[in-house]
Amino acid sequence: MRPRQTLAFKLVATGTTFLLVALASIALTLWVTWQLEGGAAAVNEAGRLRMMSYRLALRAEADDPIALRASAQQLDNTLELLRRGDPSRPLFIPWSDEARNAYADVREAWGGLRGRWLAGDPVPESDIDALVGRIDHFVSSIEQRMSYWTAVLRGAQMAMVPLAIASAVLMLFASHLLVLDPLRRLGQGLASIRAGDFGARVTIDVADEFGELANGFNDMAEHLATLYRDLESKVEEKTNTLEVEHARLRALYEVSELVARADSLDGLARGFASRVRRAAAADAVAIRWSDESNQRYLLLAQEGLPPTLASQGQCLPTGRCHCGQPAGEAQVRWVTAAELAQGQGHCRRAGFEALLTVPVRLHQRVLGEIDLFFRSPHTADADELALIETLAGHLAGGIESLRVAAAEKETAVAAERTMLAQELHDSIAQSLAFLKIQVGLLRESLRRGDADAAQRTLGEIDTGVRESYSDVRELLLHFRTRTSGEDIEPALRSTVQKFEHQTGLPVKLDMQGHGVPLPPDQQVQVLHVLQEALSNVRKHAGAHQVRLTVRQSPEWRFEVADDGRGFDPADHPGESHVGLRIMRERAAGIGAEVSVQSAPGEGTVVALSVPARAHS
Repeated sequence: MRPRQTLAFKLVATGTTFLLVALASIALTLWVTWQLEGGAAAVNEAGRLRMMSYRLALRAEADDPIALRASAQQLDNTLELLRRGDPSRPLFIPWSDEARNAYADVREAWGGLRGRWLAGDPVPESDIDALVGRIDHFVSSIEQRMSYWTAVLRGAQMAMVPLAIASAVLMLFASHLLVLDPLRRLGQGLASIRAGDFGARVTIDVADEFGELANGFNDMAEHLATLYRDLESKVEEKTNTLEVEHARLRALYEVSELVARADSLDGLARGFASRVRRAAAADAVAIRWSDESNQRYLLLAQEGLPPTLASQGQCLPTGRCHCGQPAGEAQVRWVTAAELAQGQGHCRRAGFEALLTVPVRLHQRVLGEIDLFFRSPHTADADELALIETLAGHLAGGIESLRVAAAEKETAVAAERTMLAQELHDSIAQSLAFLKIQVGLLRESLRRGDADAAQRTLGEIDTGVRESYSDVRELLLHFRTRTSGEDIEPALRSTVQKFEHQTGLPVKLDMQGHGVPLPPDQQVQVLHVLQEALSNVRKHAGAHQVRLTVRQSPEWRFEVADDGRGFDPADHPGESHVGLRIMRERAAGIGAEVSVQSAPGEGTVVALSVPARAHS
């Protein structure tokens, strides 16, 4: 065992060495390639020096000093570029002694010709040819250096070939020794198991992962052999367990669905009775509800009970028999046939041999009881009892949800009735009080025989009746206000059109910006506030035109502005102004604020602001 581990370590170490050498060769290859790429660019740039030299000669003959200086500067720049290189291209000279000497010769020859050309002195053609010759020698020195690096690159690549072959052979040998052979043995063992030979075992004398796999395989084969001997009984047992679990999960799902969609206590109790009876495999079931003082239990629903027993159990005093446990003693309880025979014995005479009572409890309060009846001796395991208790908890939650929903509906109706009463009091009740006073004045005028005063009073009464009629129509409009989706603009336009039709006053609706839509319940309250503001314009403003401005961002803001007579807010402290208290109460209900700006003769602006947090 130990020599095999040592050999494996040596093979891995050798393979690692070959890998490092290969990586070094690749790095060398990349560096040489970089040198060759830079040298090729340098050869190209140095070759351009010939063309620049001949171009200088032509421009010197053309007697163009400006072009001549530009060409000389370009040649200077090229020489400087070759000297310092440009890694970004890349461009650099693979320097050698010969290349440095050749570059110095070119600089020297160019230095002599440059001054003469720029001074306008004639330059013999032989001097130009000498410069070009030195440039050619410089280019040749670069190419020779590149040939040397090319040979180095080829040598490195040739050296990588045997290195790759040796690494491949080594890896194949190591793979066979450490991986393929153990896998072959494991494969043979699996084939034997697949063929039904559970006595097959795998022997691998190596203390490594494959050795652990072999031991695990052998343990698995032994376990399979044991399982196979009693496979049918275990499969049947597991199947029965899964069926029971599936039935329990189905019962939970059905009861949860029933609780979610139940809209009445009677429907909830009847549906629950059917489902819990099926889940508990009971012969009969009774669902009972207890009053808050736990004085009695009323039968909400039953299934499977004989008519006589069902009639007798419609209302059970608490603690009178086995059904209807006192709240302080309520618990899951089995009642045997002997116990059923005691006392009144109704259940025993009906043929039941066992009774299971389960309290329906919510937050330590007993809401009722589930009674399951069995016609044969029956017991339940802990899982079955836990299921029935869970179903009882779902029933308690459903009963509480129905109670809360009913309470919410009652609260909503009460709130709406309160609001209706306030609006009637603040509008129609005041008008009726005014009419009552006018009727008294009319009676007094008639008693005195003052026809003129009676006629004036009749005019006031007529005006008051018309005002009350308009108030009633506005209230009906408020009560019928609905929204149709996320966009409040159609409802606003409908409100504006109805106001224009009722009063004849033009209203301009100005929608500005875009924002998150208001929830439908907030839209209704906003419309009520705006309708009340428009009602005040009709009653008190004496306006010629009205403007409704809606800004949707950064927060919703609604402004009703009129050009009417206005008023001094100091003369109407607090919320004594007609309708202002109603608007502020509605706004406060949705977390909004109402503000009023007005002055005598300058109109009035009523603003409703709905903060972003109120509708987020």
